[in-house]
Amino acid sequence: MKEYIFNIHDLTLIMTVAECLLLCVFQQALPIRDRNYGRLLSLFLLTVATAAACTLLLWNDQFRPSSPLGQTLQPYLLFTTLMLKGPAFYLFVSALTKHDLRLQRRHALHLTPALLMAILIFAFGLSSDDLRYVRTGAEALPIGLVDRVWDLAKLVPLAYALAAVLMLRRYRGELEDEYSHFSTTELSWLNILTYGVLISWSWSLLVHLLGYRIPASTADMLGIIDNYTTCILVNAFFAYSLSYAHQLLATRPQPSRESSEEKPPESAVARVRQAMETEKIYLKKNLSLDIFSKSIQLSPRVVSSVVNKHFGTNFFEFINTYRVEEAKALLADASRAEMTIMDILLECGFNSKSAFNRFFSRLTGMSPREYRKQALEKSQLATAS
Repeated sequence: MKEYIFNIHDLTLIMTVAECLLLCVFQQALPIRDRNYGRLLSLFLLTVATAAACTLLLWNDQFRPSSPLGQTLQPYLLFTTLMLKGPAFYLFVSALTKHDLRLQRRHALHLTPALLMAILIFAFGLSSDDLRYVRTGAEALPIGLVDRVWDLAKLVPLAYALAAVLMLRRYRGELEDEYSHFSTTELSWLNILTYGVLISWSWSLLVHLLGYRIPASTADMLGIIDNYTTCILVNAFFAYSLSYAHQLLATRPQPSRESSEEKPPESAVARVRQAMETEKIYLKKNLSLDIFSKSIQLSPRVVSSVVNKHFGTNFFEFINTYRVEEAKALLADASRAEMTIMDILLECGFNSKSAFNRFFSRLTGMSPREYRKQALEKSQLATAS
């Protein structure tokens, strides 16, 4: 009678490994492969592929390593990749949401969980038989110690997935502060993926904890479901990287689609300039392109053309530049010294302190508080002289 090396559930792990490797190759073939998010996605997929391969080799009796070297190396490979997949995923999301992200030495701190796990494995001489709870005799490690190692392998990735979810929520808040309208399609897909990872890794932890209290056969079945969810997630990452990831990096107000050779009418330029410099329409809160266009009786297309082609910027940069200039005047006014920074930013049309600080620092090179201090000191010196 023939003996099968793999069953149908093993094939799920094999498919996961193959798809991860293919997606890594696909990332390298993209013309935007110089971007860090592509490299970090490849790193994340490699950790998932390695963890899936190690899981297959660990629990498939046909591949159990018999040599001491094989018994020793397998835990290192499995647990270091399990500890690295969380940081890799977190940094991948960071690279998508922080457009100027550059990998620096401080990011090496994310290697700490993997290094600590490797030290733990070395200190206690953990073997693959220990991980399977099949080692007996005096050399067997205490079951409680093995349980704690597995606990860490489930908890650390979950903590990083939760951190990625919180980072995405902050990123969406920043977009809402900075822009009245922005494309949500790409961000929604990234939210789905991130929450999918969080749910998958939460399920993995739950299955692991239930394994202490339910029959082994039931725990095995729940673990198999976990393998299937991982395979589904990998396919979702493939679809996302193909369709949406590169677009998220360009989440900005859409520029005019008119030909760059067409110049906007001088009358429209004059009307926009009057609205900004005389009527100070930028002081209105939640000012969007549509509201602005309606208030000056021009179409959004014409206003967008004026801002993009005559002033050389986009609508929200244009509006917020005027707001910052207004804030500078108020901060430098000694008669307004009693006004708080919050009062000033609200009077200038900003919705939040974070958006105000971000624009102000970018345009002036200093914080609002520093600008006020320097401006008032100069004013006092001029008065004294």
